[in-house]
Amino acid sequence: MESSFDEEEVRTFVQVVSEKYNADNFPYGHGVGIVILPSPPGSPVKEHLFLPSSVVVNNCGIKKAGDKSYIATLCAHVMELDLSHNQLDDWAEICSIVSNIPHLDFLNLSMNPLSGVELEPSMADIFSRVRQLVLINTRVSWETVHTLTQHAPELEELFLCLNQYNTVSESPTSCPSLRLLHISDNLLQDWTEVRKFGLMFPCLRTLVLANNGIETVGDSQETLQRLFPNLRSINLTNSGLSKWEDIERLNFFPKLEEVKAKGIPLLQPYSDHERHSLLLAQLPSVMVLNGGEVSKGDREAAERFFIRYYQDCPQEELPPRYHVLVSKYGHLAPLADVDLRPRRTVVDVRWGDRVVAVGLHLEHTVAELRKQLRALLQLPNSGIRLFFISREMCSVVGPEELKSGARALHSYRIRDGDEILVVPKDKSRCSSSHI
Repeated sequence: MESSFDEEEVRTFVQVVSEKYNADNFPYGHGVGIVILPSPPGSPVKEHLFLPSSVVVNNCGIKKAGDKSYIATLCAHVMELDLSHNQLDDWAEICSIVSNIPHLDFLNLSMNPLSGVELEPSMADIFSRVRQLVLINTRVSWETVHTLTQHAPELEELFLCLNQYNTVSESPTSCPSLRLLHISDNLLQDWTEVRKFGLMFPCLRTLVLANNGIETVGDSQETLQRLFPNLRSINLTNSGLSKWEDIERLNFFPKLEEVKAKGIPLLQPYSDHERHSLLLAQLPSVMVLNGGEVSKGDREAAERFFIRYYQDCPQEELPPRYHVLVSKYGHLAPLADVDLRPRRTVVDVRWGDRVVAVGLHLEHTVAELRKQLRALLQLPNSGIRLFFISREMCSVVGPEELKSGARALHSYRIRDGDEILVVPKDKSRCSSSHI
């Protein structure tokens, strides 16, 4: 009897690996290990396979593990395994693969349908050597996450993005080995949920909360110091923070060195320069802000800007940081408001017997001046020359021809009352009768 379409589509890890890493598809010399196997009739494995220590079989339709003995032989030296974008929906199949890869260090299971599928604690010990575990967009339950962290004593990095978590379930047992938790693009809003990470992962150094709706940093200094004693980096990009008090509370993390906080409502009303300066001045211990290293000069400029920004505010509206910075730099005089834009000026334009006062935009070019004068004075499209005559310097330097069409007018140092002389092009020089 013919097998069904679904049965024909079921692919195993062993099949996919044997197809991808055989000698035809994976040339000799690119693999760290050379696996030589006998090939019984009907075996999915070819005789010679060349496997690197990092095996990538993502988006291959894998649903089953396949023969465990083949996995053990094929993957004896494999350290990294990417199984993302497959059809694995049974932890028993995943465990059959992982249990036969004794040196597995990195495992990516992202985009596999693991919602509602629980990992039995009796099977979880096989993850004991995994240090990096990626479970992005798997909808894996918190119960399974806790089972994994409790049985993975070497786990250092955990990725739980895009799993639609709006709450965090506490684990009865902490995971002291975890250093990085990446839980961006979920539905977390309340800081009481974030607080639980401090209890579960007491040695956490990096916490990525980007693209969640976290509305406030709602703990006291004592609580944050106790829950996150080792946190060095926090990412709150595109969160819901809307008060400066929340930024000030970030200073309560005793070892915090890096902050990312782009796209938060608090900073929307400010210019880019104001956002950077006001944020940096509020975070005296931060050495990396929004991905950029903070130099000593950057910090001083930001702190001085902070003082000037707030110094005209009523006393009751001054932030606490203002007084700290005034004690450091003193009260600062306002910066002079200097307009560096090229200004507009009025010159006399002489064309034959006509003299017309014309306003010039000095940021314009000589070519744009020609166009302006042709329209104003009904000049011919060609056959004219322009000369600039400085009222102050004409007796010393004489007329200067405006030759370069791309040159800006302000570079000639044109002033009010100066003169632009228009002469026919067949005149080889500017005679005294034109001046």
